[in-house]
Amino acid sequence: MVKAITVAMSLLWLGTFCSLHAATLPAGFSETTISGISGPTAMEIAPDGRIFVCQQGGALRVIKNGTLLPTPFVTLNVDPSGERGLLGIAFDPAFATNNFVYVYYTVTSNPRHNRVSRFTANGDVAVAGSETVILELDNLSSATNHNGGAIHFGPDGKLYVAVGENATPSNSQTLGNRLGKMLRINSDGSIPNDNPFFNVASGVNRSIWALGLRNPFTFAFQPGAGRMFINDVGQSAWEEINDGIAGSNYGWPTVEGPSSNPSFRAPLFAYGHGSTSTTGCAIAGGAFYNPMNVQFPASFVGKYFFADLCTGWIRTFDPAASTAADFASGIVQPVDLKVGADGSLYYLAINAGNGVVSRIQFTAPTTPAPEIATEGNTDSGIVLELATMIRDPFALNNLFNFSTDHRTRLMLFVTNLDLAAGENSSAVTARAEDAALNLYPLTVESVGKVPGLDWLTQVVVRLPDNTPAAQPIFLSVTLHGRTSNKVRVRMK
Repeated sequence: MVKAITVAMSLLWLGTFCSLHAATLPAGFSETTISGISGPTAMEIAPDGRIFVCQQGGALRVIKNGTLLPTPFVTLNVDPSGERGLLGIAFDPAFATNNFVYVYYTVTSNPRHNRVSRFTANGDVAVAGSETVILELDNLSSATNHNGGAIHFGPDGKLYVAVGENATPSNSQTLGNRLGKMLRINSDGSIPNDNPFFNVASGVNRSIWALGLRNPFTFAFQPGAGRMFINDVGQSAWEEINDGIAGSNYGWPTVEGPSSNPSFRAPLFAYGHGSTSTTGCAIAGGAFYNPMNVQFPASFVGKYFFADLCTGWIRTFDPAASTAADFASGIVQPVDLKVGADGSLYYLAINAGNGVVSRIQFTAPTTPAPEIATEGNTDSGIVLELATMIRDPFALNNLFNFSTDHRTRLMLFVTNLDLAAGENSSAVTARAEDAALNLYPLTVESVGKVPGLDWLTQVVVRLPDNTPAAQPIFLSVTLHGRTSNKVRVRMK
């Protein structure tokens, strides 16, 4: 915090949340948590602030005003085996007027397959019988893993659907099915004719927007910029953050992780498998920090939060520098991340069977109110922000002036105050005023630490030759500095 010290001398989310689950967070950050969510897989924040949470078993739960409502929005009959179940949730861009909610789930009818359906909301529940099937995906094999499931509307108003390759790697490299792909469809399920493979693929496969993915369990669009990042869960070596670009081929199963193969789009960032603070086994959750109201420090704006299911951390990726940094740890099986309009970061975690949604907030350090404690008839005082110290006038013609040039100098000593970065003696101004109100600028000779006393800053100013004698003069010194504590100023 930068202080200006002048010395003038005659001379909504509280509700039922509690700290049931605690992550390790940076200084200044705290969380509130709600539990009791069985088998959570994904979440989305409605335009009105409610949080909708998918439970793998088929219930779509609603958190409203900090309370998990007892009645689900809808309960679907799903196949929850392996990685199947209720896996994705999205709100129509016109939700405020049409109340459309979209979900991705695995049907129980044979042959098993994943489906995207639309429901109409009536308050906190779906209108009975309002399900409209938007998309029926390819039939699944007996393998129950790699279903993908994330769905989001892009800035173009199209619905993007992430589909896993159903544990058959060859699915990812063919335009003959929609497995291992990112799909792009209209909100009614029809296929846009500007899709990149519209004139190459046929039938429903024209919905393919990008290919070469293994299990894109989560992805996100950057608010404002519209950029898409796709998180692709790796096999045995690498987890990827990919730049979502139309027509791209991300290389699975030919390549995994960093690659220089010109046939494929290499990931923007990849981290290896392991159990450390920078490794893991399954990337899960992604959210850009570009909220309507920035709550976190400005350094987080534009960063991309991502989490790992196995090692339980949340990190940030900086797209500008292509680097990642630690943020949070100690989370038990995180599966999704979202940034709210209020600037909070929300994470969804399986939490060993007692699923939780946690809201992470930042509280900026508070600056104490200006506080002054002067010491009467002395030249000392304790000041914060702005202070004026007064003492009786005294003659400056010092009989014991030991300076070699016999010029009178004024020394200002300040504790707990440092010059701001990049500043020097220009941070100090000084002047004298005589009884006739004439002003005399004073030369600032030096500003710096007293040798051996790092806590003490000394400022030396020199009086000019034409300073009047035999009369009292008034001196003022202004010093801009940086402090995190009370400051003691002494002049002599």
